[in-house]
Amino acid sequence: MSRTHSPSATRPYGLARVCRVWRCGRSTVYRHRQSEAGPTPPYRRPGPQGPMSDAALAERIARLLTDSPFHGEGYRKVWARLRYAGVRTSPRRVLRVMREQGLLVHQRPGSPRGPRAHDGTITCKTVDEMWGTDMTAVATGEGQAAVFIAVDHCSAECLGVHASLSASRYEALEPVRQAVRHSFGVFGQQVASGLKIRHDHGSQYMSRDFQKELAFIGAESSPAFVRAPEGNGCAERFIRTLKENLLWVRWFETIEDLRNALLEFQRTYNEHWLIERHGHRPPADIRRDQSLNTQLAA
Repeated sequence: MSRTHSPSATRPYGLARVCRVWRCGRSTVYRHRQSEAGPTPPYRRPGPQGPMSDAALAERIARLLTDSPFHGEGYRKVWARLRYAGVRTSPRRVLRVMREQGLLVHQRPGSPRGPRAHDGTITCKTVDEMWGTDMTAVATGEGQAAVFIAVDHCSAECLGVHASLSASRYEALEPVRQAVRHSFGVFGQQVASGLKIRHDHGSQYMSRDFQKELAFIGAESSPAFVRAPEGNGCAERFIRTLKENLLWVRWFETIEDLRNALLEFQRTYNEHWLIERHGHRPPADIRRDQSLNTQLAA
């Protein structure tokens, strides 16, 4: 109808006038025209493709994901690992190729929530300024086991990990003791003066024995807000990584097997897991660099 010529003006009516008379949006007409023309080809960024084709890049990404000791890494970390391997490409191209090949990690949509009690940041600029600790559980051949962890809020390094059949306050202190020996060399009175320990309001962490132990080493208790798990987000994020790469993909017959697997994962994580906010570098490198800078400054 829009191409029909008016008998008086000898000009076509035009799409805008026809849609205005028929009370129909032009976007609807364009949408129907596009569906009749068939599916549109995927968007390709203009310019040269580069030395590696999409098929070769997809094969390289699939091989990298297969050889990686971790599960669930997103396209940004894949892009960073490609750069370490000498493959120069853009993050958007890696995202497009992984989406087309079905290599992206499944993401669960988040649920809407009200205003947050915690809107600041919990990360630190230096190591051993704040640690986060938390607990999770996993089924074993000997029954359900409790897994306790301690994580640095600057480097995201796993400083301590422990598993036991009991989820008591004494077992919750074990990763903190491991972290103190790892960072300060010895476990003693006031050895960790100035350190903050972030934890939730679990009965193990709010108990008198746990709080007395923190006071003994000189650390300050820093509980997160009630019903605000993001306040202990560093420990929560490490537990998610631990579940996706170990606890959900392996079966453990005994608690001792679980402990050994946790210690091995701790070493692998600290040396090979990439932290985006530190320029896609592993946690152990952050501690080594800061220790070296401290020695040079002294």
